[in-house]
Amino acid sequence: MTETYKLEETTRCPECNSARIIQDYHRGELVCNNCGLVVNDTVIDEGPEWRAFDAEERDSKARTGPPIDYRAADRDLSTRIGGNRDSYGNAIPSKSRSQVYRLKKWHQRLGTKSSWQRKLQTALLSLDTLASSLNLPRNVRETATLLYKQAIKKDFIKGRKIDSVAAAAMYAACRQCGVPRTLDDVANAAEMDRKEIGRTYRYLARELDLHLIPNTPQDYVDYFASQLNLSQQAKTKALDILRQADERGLTSGRGPTSVAAAAVYIAAILCDEHRTQQEIAEVAGVTEVTIRNRYKELPEREEAEALLQMQ
Repeated sequence: MTETYKLEETTRCPECNSARIIQDYHRGELVCNNCGLVVNDTVIDEGPEWRAFDAEERDSKARTGPPIDYRAADRDLSTRIGGNRDSYGNAIPSKSRSQVYRLKKWHQRLGTKSSWQRKLQTALLSLDTLASSLNLPRNVRETATLLYKQAIKKDFIKGRKIDSVAAAAMYAACRQCGVPRTLDDVANAAEMDRKEIGRTYRYLARELDLHLIPNTPQDYVDYFASQLNLSQQAKTKALDILRQADERGLTSGRGPTSVAAAAVYIAAILCDEHRTQQEIAEVAGVTEVTIRNRYKELPEREEAEALLQMQ
């Protein structure tokens, strides 16, 4: 292992009830970092017994295959015909490559016999393209894939466009995983109508019985600030403004994206990183009028207006 120690958050010390348990891989022990008690001296190291310093060396030493990939139609468990090398590692002659190509093509076709499998492959390709456009992490992609497969089992796909259901599943996955993406972001990436995706999303959430927690303005601050190239100081200031607004009950009944956009606008002015309302409106997917209305309701507005007048 490359690390000697690792914090174990699931175990507590029986002596002092501390959760700061350190795993020593060399000794095979769990030791309390607070009082020094050896909690367990028979810990099995489940990691590899070898070391690798680059990807090529890691692949050559590994004796198992890759983990299950839920983004693939067959969870990446089926066998595929490889590249341009034979079983001995020798390059396939150029005169035989056309035959190998035909074998690959027919092997792929025979692997998707039913129509729903072919439609699933099309949907997974659409999900992967959409996730790449939105710069989403792997866990969101896998969640969207699982939601789409559940929709197939519920017979939700019939009569609806594949791209529409895929976009709705991706938006629901963002909500489930706590990744801030607006419905406008998904609609723009999918090049589809926002209302159609929203309508499909509501049907999907009802059919799959998804209990999604509503987003808060705080969820969008980091995303909006990153899109506007604002500093960490401006992000912290926007969160502080939203905290004051929550304490005064100013955010209830308001759209989270519009409130977050107004807070980012005020924070940018206070931190001398001025951004126009139009720039923020384009990132947040709201109108400038909406930002101005929310802006008038938030704390520290007077201070921001005074700075604007001085400029």
